[in-house]
Amino acid sequence: MLPVSRWFFCAYNEENALPEKLGNIRELKARYPGLEVLGYSDVSEDRTLEMLQAAEAEGLLTAVPATERLGKAWGMRQLVARATGDVVIFTDANVTLDLDAIDHLSIYFSDPQIGTVAGHLHYLNQSDSATADVGNRYWTLEERIKALESQTGSTMGADGAIFARRRADYPEVPPHLLDDLTASISPLFDGYRVISAPDVVAYERLTTDSRDEYRRKRRIACRAFNTHRYLAPRLREMSGMDRFKYTSHKLLRWFSPMFLAMSGGCAILGLFDVMGIAGLVPLLTGSLVAYVLWKRGDARAQKAGEIILALLATAHGIFESLQGKAYQTWAPAQSRNI
Repeated sequence: MLPVSRWFFCAYNEENALPEKLGNIRELKARYPGLEVLGYSDVSEDRTLEMLQAAEAEGLLTAVPATERLGKAWGMRQLVARATGDVVIFTDANVTLDLDAIDHLSIYFSDPQIGTVAGHLHYLNQSDSATADVGNRYWTLEERIKALESQTGSTMGADGAIFARRRADYPEVPPHLLDDLTASISPLFDGYRVISAPDVVAYERLTTDSRDEYRRKRRIACRAFNTHRYLAPRLREMSGMDRFKYTSHKLLRWFSPMFLAMSGGCAILGLFDVMGIAGLVPLLTGSLVAYVLWKRGDARAQKAGEIILALLATAHGIFESLQGKAYQTWAPAQSRNI
């Protein structure tokens, strides 16, 4: 049996993404007959469950239907409870795996010190819009940070699009938290390494619509900040290096909108201190020029606007978290399937 032979995903209203997903499963099952795939449907309102059940009848996977919509964290826990074996793979429902990914994962997990492997996500449509381009550039930086962290011991968790971890001691993740961060980083607290693997490749399509991306980032920021507060008591179990990496990579970045707002405010005050009311002239002129360029579809202005929207969405999500809001369920961004 393969050292890595269980693959899980949760789906909600993913009928547009499932044909590609099921085709990928079919190819992988042909290469690895022992691969077991479980797909959870969180009370989908489209044909998602019907498609999963048809795939089950074909022998591709086991469909796990929910009777109540409780979210991804709850669904992942149900899938883990059905699993046997040492290592399980987690992906999103719209993510496909490179055909060599399982071989590479098996090699990594032959090292008993490794508890989680974060895969490398490759986007297929980064040139479709300014939203997609900015998202891809952000993710490229994120992947570089994870690679550097791995070179110095462990990276600070994984994205839910693609990671694998040892099944033992899978944590009970409260339904309003980021299950991918909580589940992928927990082996670190048990003495394992959490690494980034550039050769464990998965593929996904980016959101191409600003409104979809704003809602997605707001939800993620709220869930992430709730997760950080939940994990805070365990951070003292980390080494000094890991606490530095966690704080700089996973925590402080969520405050970047506030830091930039304060920096901008100080710059404006400094401008007024030097120029007085005349300082309004370059400020308003620059703002007007930027707006006109954005309205005319200038590529640089469009990308700058996407960055500003991303920062606003992040700030919005953090304020929601501080106000006690929690996101338990999710909906896929429609624009990624266009």
